[in-house]
Amino acid sequence: MLAQERHELILRSLRRHGRLRVADLVAELGVSAITVRRDLAELDSAGLLRRVHGGAIGAAAADQASHGSRLTIGIVVPSAASYYSDVIRGAEAMADRYGARLVLGVSGYDVTTERERLDKVLGIGVAGLLISTALGDGDADRFDSRLDDIDVPVVLMERAFGFPQMAREYDHVRTDHAYGAMLALRHFVALGHRRIAVNLQATVTAYWLRRGIETAAKALGVEVFLSPVDLPMRGDDPGAVGQLDAFLAECESFGSRAVLVHSDEHGASLVERAMELGLRVPEDLAVIAYNDVTASLAVVPLTAVCPPRRALGETACDLLLRKLQFPDTPVQHLSLLPTLKIRTSCGAPDR
Repeated sequence: MLAQERHELILRSLRRHGRLRVADLVAELGVSAITVRRDLAELDSAGLLRRVHGGAIGAAAADQASHGSRLTIGIVVPSAASYYSDVIRGAEAMADRYGARLVLGVSGYDVTTERERLDKVLGIGVAGLLISTALGDGDADRFDSRLDDIDVPVVLMERAFGFPQMAREYDHVRTDHAYGAMLALRHFVALGHRRIAVNLQATVTAYWLRRGIETAAKALGVEVFLSPVDLPMRGDDPGAVGQLDAFLAECESFGSRAVLVHSDEHGASLVERAMELGLRVPEDLAVIAYNDVTASLAVVPLTAVCPPRRALGETACDLLLRKLQFPDTPVQHLSLLPTLKIRTSCGAPDR
């Protein structure tokens, strides 16, 4: 294949994808990496694209990033609602302080969609990337090379991937959810509970909550029952009453009058059903929810573990922007501690 033909194919691919990687071009064109890099250098000299580490981006995107009035950074998250809405707002507020802007991509907790969103955000020519991956720490062995292939500074949010799953270590800012679980169990113990039932939503957060619950139970000398019942998100879900009743029956069988539920929606539904069955909250059933997004709005306001969602977005964005200013800054692994918001569902003052 002649050089001119390769150049046309490269530019066509760049228009289609917005960003190119040397490894992809090697496979597409069937030539060596040295040849691809030489082609990119020639096209860069002609002003038709801009070379970046590991590939190339469009010349217009590069000019915008270099000469625009605001630095642009990308943020890719599993959801723009509920938990992550506060994370996004925190990152946006910090970006504003630096005079930068965010470009958002949402994966919907889907790995394939996440790759597409990453390609689009990176194709704009962002200077750096904040990302909370669709896969959690418990699924790190399922990761491919997509993070290692990114050629701009990356800060992970609510994820702590690193060696050996990844080829290199990444800056990350995460909530210490294991500590959050310990806060809940410690509060129950302070109220005199020695048997605690736990119901966890099937999310990436549950990986750390389980670890925290196991550690705290041993340290506090309490018995914990981890329920397999899949609680409904809403009261009108098919089988909702049956699932709630099944969990309440487990609590009674276990001899527990204290329940830790992840998340707020599940806790609110559980309280409503318990009251329909004649149970008093908190006298007959004390409830702590995890997340504290809507916990205060429950029929009985829920005591809840509150992760520092907005602070997490602010801290991660600040770390990324400082990395862009000072590239030699050492890799940082930061953990933020959640707090416990005491409300009616546990009936005790915050001491």
